[in-house]
Order: sequence, then structure tokens, then C-alpha cells
Amino acid sequence: MIQLDIYSDPICPWCYIGKVHLERALETLNENPFHIKWHPFQLNPEMPENGMARKKYLEQKFGSISGVASAYRPVIEHTKNFNIDMKLDKIKTTPNTMNAHRIINWAALEDCQNQIVSELFKAYFVNGLNLGDNTILAKLASKYFMNEKSILRLLNSDNDLSKIIDKDRSARRMGIKAVPMFIVANQYAVSGAQTADLWQTVVKDIQASVHQ
Repeated sequence: MIQLDIYSDPICPWCYIGKVHLERALETLNENPFHIKWHPFQLNPEMPENGMARKKYLEQKFGSISGVASAYRPVIEHTKNFNIDMKLDKIKTTPNTMNAHRIINWAALEDCQNQIVSELFKAYFVNGLNLGDNTILAKLASKYFMNEKSILRLLNSDNDLSKIIDKDRSARRMGIKAVPMFIVANQYAVSGAQTADLWQTVVKDIQASVHQ
């Protein structure tokens, strides 16, 4: 299989959109050619541990209500054009995503990263849940591995905290400045939320090169 490394943050709208497009492309194929691994990249590494009210965060980041509207207009238009479910009005808190990344990291041990990432995207962008709430994270993750109490104990410890920080810093040293970033076969970089059509082309090109 072809290694596909994805650098992403669970509260990045384009990361969510990019995953939807990739999955739609893979559904059209006879088999999935990729072995996918998710890697942490925090959009807001300095975010307070308890997060921030979303309205305040957006206004600070984009300067004004009109700035927020301008920044999110392409996101909203894209989700409408491609029929992607996203309910931004439900989101009340912009969280610190460190613990969400720890959940994704642990999910790799159980070979369920894709499922966990999908759960996190849906929880945040469709249901407006706070991904900085350990109780919510534990409940989501327990659908696929361990139980809620065990996951909560891990989240309330320092387990793998430094590991996520190191991985995030490593991504930045690689030159990654924005996500999503897809690294195909450790050779080709695909940046941004590319459409299913592009992914179909990428897969065909890779398969053709393999069979040359």
C-alpha cells in the first residue's frame, strides 16, 4: 500500500472538507491504495487550556465581524457546492486541541485513526461539541477503543503530551505552515482541501507509475 501522511487539526474546516473529498474519491475505487496516518498540527498552539468563546476568538483573529464573514465565505460556499454537512452556527467554543490530538495518536495503536478523526470532525463541525472537553473526547473515542473511564484517566495524565508537542514542532520544521497537508509516499505533497476529482487523478497517476 502507499503511505499517505495527513497533517491536520480537528477544528480546521478545510481539513474536514479535505477528508470528505478524499473519502469520496476512495469510494469510487475498487480498493483503497493508501495506508493513512494522521499527524498533529495545532492551528492555535497558544490557545488557553480551556479554549475561548468562538465569537471572541474569531474577532481577535480576523479583526472584525466583516473580517470573519470574509474569511469563512469560501468555506460556506464550498460546503454548499459540494453538499458537505457543516453547521458553524452550532460552535460556541474554540478549543485547545491538544487532547484531541492525543486521542488521534492513541487511535493509531488500535488502527482506528480514520474513524476517530471522522468522529471528531462531525462532533465539532456538525454537532458543535467542545473538543476541549475530556468527557466528550472520552465518549467519542470509547466507540472504538478502551472505555470512557480508562480514556479519561489517560487524558487527565501527561501521557504522550510531550510526544504530540514534538510531532507538531517537527511538522513546522518540515516547512508545514498550513493544513491540511497530504504527503504521498513520502515524496509528493498535496496541499489544501483538494476535490475528489483531483484525488482520483493522483491515485491513477501513482498506480500508473507503479505498473510501469
